[in-house]
Amino acid sequence: MFGLFKKSDSKKTDETKIAPDTTSSDDNARPTGWAARLRAGLKRTRETLGRQLNSLFKVGARIDDNLYEELETILLTADVGIDATTFLLESLRQRVTRDALSDASQLQQALRDALIELLKPLEVPLDVHHHRPFVIMLAGVNGAGKTTTIGKLAKYYQQQGKSVLLAAGDTFRAAAQEQLAVWGERNGISVVSQHNADPAAVIHDAYSAARARHIDILLADTAGRLPTQLHLMDEIRKVKRVIQKIDPTAPHEILLVLDANTGQNAVAQIKAFDDTLSVSGLVLTKLDGTAKGGVIAAIARARPRPVRFIGVGEQLDDLRPFVAADFVDALLGEIERE
Repeated sequence: MFGLFKKSDSKKTDETKIAPDTTSSDDNARPTGWAARLRAGLKRTRETLGRQLNSLFKVGARIDDNLYEELETILLTADVGIDATTFLLESLRQRVTRDALSDASQLQQALRDALIELLKPLEVPLDVHHHRPFVIMLAGVNGAGKTTTIGKLAKYYQQQGKSVLLAAGDTFRAAAQEQLAVWGERNGISVVSQHNADPAAVIHDAYSAARARHIDILLADTAGRLPTQLHLMDEIRKVKRVIQKIDPTAPHEILLVLDANTGQNAVAQIKAFDDTLSVSGLVLTKLDGTAKGGVIAAIARARPRPVRFIGVGEQLDDLRPFVAADFVDALLGEIERE
């Protein structure tokens, strides 16, 4: 029989460490609003970009080919990617001509506007109201943060007044199931789990439980895999087929979880998982630990998919829907003037 439980008596190991509860005393030192946390989370990328842009966009500096060449280098260093960098530079050139810009300091706002224009199509909130249960299947490579993301999503949807059930579909890594059980216990959410079982069977059982209990959201974890592991990619395709046998409309969302630290490799991951599963949305995690936050621009050009959520910390509430303007403001910040 498959297990349906809320609590776990498993001892936590190093592999199952999760973020401290948001009620911990450490919270007093954390930024209180989402905009502040987003800005703090993108600090490493902003420090790299901001320092260099501050030097480049000086009052009185000329807008010339040398400036464009330096800007190209800065954007590529921030993992914006060749295609997106080319797009942004062309957009800036057009704005300079159209608005008769002559001073380099004027490019700050122009770059912000160009970035928002590039990223705005990725700003598509996930609508979970069309099905019940609404099945969200999560996929990604090992270490991308899938299980932690599930815990955060569970909390997010609880705060929206939704009932949630978790399916521990990563049946080959015991630590993943233990970690999910801890997330479930913390949030007061049931978890369907079974060690050494077929992942598709676990998720099938979870769907039946969700439907019987009139659950709003079913979050289905899957085992991490590399795109080069073809047999594992076939396995995750099987999971999707099994879900569709019990509900032809499901899974209603296939979220690919991406670690921002991977930089340009994130684009290759999207392609591989999209070819296998038809990815419908992205979650970009660990933005607080990287200077490669510009990779989202590369995604927008090379393999555009809706960015449903971004993660900028380890706390339960550090995962929120992606908003292009807020992201760009936190990414670029205010450029200091001498």
